[in-house]
Amino acid sequence: MVDGAPKSAYEIAMEKLKRQDEAAGVESVELSPAQIDAIAEARRTWEARVAECRILQQSALAGAADAQALQEIEANHRRDLARFASDRDRRIERIRRGETT
Repeated sequence: MVDGAPKSAYEIAMEKLKRQDEAAGVESVELSPAQIDAIAEARRTWEARVAECRILQQSALAGAADAQALQEIEANHRRDLARFASDRDRRIERIRRGETT
């Protein structure tokens, strides 16, 4: 800050992280507005998929007959959530690299 006013904890933390990145050789890349919008869309899509998955899981749980079926539903749900997150992360990384989706 130029005016000598005290810095907030957030500003101090961000400066520290920036120095750590510079020391580690990490380059800071500015995202274009289109990239920012594409990343936001990827996150919204992920949230919608997760919400749909949870609704379907609740419906399946209501119709489950035994403990084995419940375990299978839970395992499938966890696997689906992990896949959705992985898909989201890959898509965001491609957007950051400037690749078209």
